Amino acid sequence: MNKIKGYLRADGKKGIRNAILVCYLVECSKFVAQKIADKFDDDVQLIGFPGCYPNEYADNILKAITTHTNVGGVLLVSLGCESMDRNNLFEHIKKSQREVGLLTVQENNGSINTIKKGISQVKDMQNTLQSTPRADMDISELVIGTICGGSDGTSGMSGNPAVGKAFDSFLEENATCIFEETGELIGCEYIMSSRAINDKIAEELIKSVQKAAKYYKVMGYGSFAAGNADGGLSTQEEKSMGAYAKSGSSKICGIIKPGEAPKSKGLFLLDVVPDGPELWGFPNINDSAEIIELIACGAHVILFVTGRGSVVGSAISPVIKICANPITYENLKDDMDINAGTIITNQSTIEKVGNEIYNKVIEVANGTPSRSEEMGHREFVLGYKYFDYNTNCDIKL
Repeated sequence: MNKIKGYLRADGKKGIRNAILVCYLVECSKFVAQKIADKFDDDVQLIGFPGCYPNEYADNILKAITTHTNVGGVLLVSLGCESMDRNNLFEHIKKSQREVGLLTVQENNGSINTIKKGISQVKDMQNTLQSTPRADMDISELVIGTICGGSDGTSGMSGNPAVGKAFDSFLEENATCIFEETGELIGCEYIMSSRAINDKIAEELIKSVQKAAKYYKVMGYGSFAAGNADGGLSTQEEKSMGAYAKSGSSKICGIIKPGEAPKSKGLFLLDVVPDGPELWGFPNINDSAEIIELIACGAHVILFVTGRGSVVGSAISPVIKICANPITYENLKDDMDINAGTIITNQSTIEKVGNEIYNKVIEVANGTPSRSEEMGHREFVLGYKYFDYNTNCDIKL
């Protein structure tokens, strides 16, 4: 059985990285936070929230991210007059027994002095985190998320079904897997509901996709983009079936919202489309925002399938890039971890590439950097949405 060496947290959970986050609490303090983070290597990462006033969604995401199992310490950087409840966030992180600091620019003689103090505090955190205990981590303790972006006609034939095979293998070992998104599953709701573990979840799966279809219709924007058509996809239904393939064939245990951790092992759908009236623009401004939502649900690692090519990574959790198109892979091989295009060229099979993805996850979980990590990708996007966090359906009955 594969074993992983994880970083042991105070609550008994384990991470596969030991990052320090420098987190700005409003765009007005981003410059200071950026200057602090820039003084360090890749284990110190910049994240933050641009708005002056957060809503429940943004607050939930930040709390989940700053106490993620891959995070060992956090430095909060506040301007001082924003509406973010910095003291509440500080206490939330402190309660998790992570290293945490708080600097307010308006109370520290401005930018230059705050940057100096921040660099000093991060150095102290680094010294402390060197003694973070390591512990054996079983496959069953992994949380794995998946997303597809820059999709083309090959995505649903190679990369996505190979991820589905990897998911099935991880689920056989009692890991937790999360796939997304409802807006890219329009037309698949009844097929998907047949895999639900009970009637209640089957009904909620259908409702979540119908909500997405209505949201996109009102906004006048669908998840089927011009780039998808240029890449050979013909319809929303074709794209949806391709995206659906990455969920594999295992039973679906429930639906979660961004920032919610699954309450049991198994396979979960992440519903990223806002609840309520259509107020928030596009459900996700870009793929990076959706990656962060998966990570906020606890994902240790993200499997990112692309056909046309995407070069993004993420802060906090490693992103493993799986290229579905053999031509794209040759063009962007420095950015890709797995060449699923070998399925298209008959050099491999879905099963073999699925096993390759499985092994790559174990390798990355044990500390080997993914391609995006090697290059220093640390994308982070957080905006505004609304979700009713009291109506989630993630309980096995």
